[in-house]
Amino acid sequence: MRLRELLSSITTLQVIGNTDIEITDLQFDSRRVQRGSLFVAQVGTAVDGHKFIGQCLDKGAAAVVCERTDDIPATEACIIVVENSDEALGKLACRFYGEPSRKLTLVGVTGTNGKTTIATLLYRLTLAMGHRAGLLSTVCNYVNDEPVAATHTTPDSLELNALLRRMVDSGCEYAFMEVSSHAIAQQRIAGLDFDGAIFTNLTRDHIDYHKTFDNYRDTKKRLFDDLKPEAFAITNKDDRNGLFMVQNTKAHVSTYSTRTIADARARIIEEGFEGMLIEINRQEVSVPLVGRFNVSNLLAIYSAAVSLGFDKQEVLRVISTLSSVNGRFETIRSDKGWTAIIDYAHTPDALENVINTINQIRNTNPNSYGRLITITGCGGNRDKGKRPMMAAIAAKLSDLVIFTSDNPREEDPQDIINDMLEGLSEQQRQAALVILDRRQAIRTACTIAQNGDIVLVAGKGHEDYQVIGTTKHHFDDHEEVRAMI
Repeated sequence: MRLRELLSSITTLQVIGNTDIEITDLQFDSRRVQRGSLFVAQVGTAVDGHKFIGQCLDKGAAAVVCERTDDIPATEACIIVVENSDEALGKLACRFYGEPSRKLTLVGVTGTNGKTTIATLLYRLTLAMGHRAGLLSTVCNYVNDEPVAATHTTPDSLELNALLRRMVDSGCEYAFMEVSSHAIAQQRIAGLDFDGAIFTNLTRDHIDYHKTFDNYRDTKKRLFDDLKPEAFAITNKDDRNGLFMVQNTKAHVSTYSTRTIADARARIIEEGFEGMLIEINRQEVSVPLVGRFNVSNLLAIYSAAVSLGFDKQEVLRVISTLSSVNGRFETIRSDKGWTAIIDYAHTPDALENVINTINQIRNTNPNSYGRLITITGCGGNRDKGKRPMMAAIAAKLSDLVIFTSDNPREEDPQDIINDMLEGLSEQQRQAALVILDRRQAIRTACTIAQNGDIVLVAGKGHEDYQVIGTTKHHFDDHEEVRAMI
């Protein structure tokens, strides 16, 4: 592709050199630059790509996009100065891959909790209704039925547009995508053409990155602010930030709620660990999912499917067949009568929702269920403020809590646990168990579990690894639980 054609997608402050040249590929990682590449130098949070411009020019880069020109050696390559390299990379990636998002009906899902479930089940619903679709999610990406490993909730701009291009080339009509706050802040979605967006909820998360809750909230809101008039915006009216998210959007707004008047409403009629009988807009449907939070997720899915023009009755029929997503309130039953539940809950709100759901089912069937044993921890190098909050929730709402390692990363696991224990009373501390080794924590819980007990393994869900230091080690909560059954 000609450089001048690529540059027509961005606003430039200065162009030095010839733009009538062929660009063979687009890169932001200096290690991947080759002759003919266009290198985009991003400032970054840890490493400044501007430091590697000279190295990229030596490797034969044909052009460089940057925010400043100081220390750039004399070169025949074209130098393009922009105000924001992150935004430029997103828009350049869209153009380089042929604007794939404009050839798909693209729906983004954002919020703290529920993104993976909503995006994944929307993808499954669309396939079940006879359409070709793609998925971009935390657990796994899909191009129709072909799985593509996921490394981030939202991929970088190049990988994202490359995947969307594969979807287009494979005949996909729809794409459903989790949109993280990091992706919005870092402009990974710049240039994408969204046909719809869904807001799930907003609770404390990623404060280590965004610094304040307001910054986190306002970052999420930008997805809706940028929607085109013909798009749809679906928001959770039960969340106090639900209407705030859509107050400046140009898109058509619809709401959903389990508590108040909304365009889509639902209530639980019956509930057990096998599923629920619920009512959506006065029509009963049985679903193999559990919990009020999943009722909200199903309402978002129903609202999006209707906004996409799918038949309401057929949508309800397919919803009744949708099973849980990997690591989201997954139930594993032992032959000794106890039940394990594996869930990704890694925020205070998510953990409270899961435990409340378990307790509600236990209280409805007091003769069938015994104690709740909760295993939980917190990730290292992340928001420390949520640690005592999560510990307090687990200790208050569980019969027994075991604190253990999650992904300690570069922190001492004991320091993380100590931060969590700050949220407990002395009596709660005495009653809690601390087992740093996650495998041993799970084995202990399963060993002491008796007939009717519930063992909740929270925090990692679908993850099949544990990050210790900077290294990923294989570790899967599912495997550890099944080894004890």
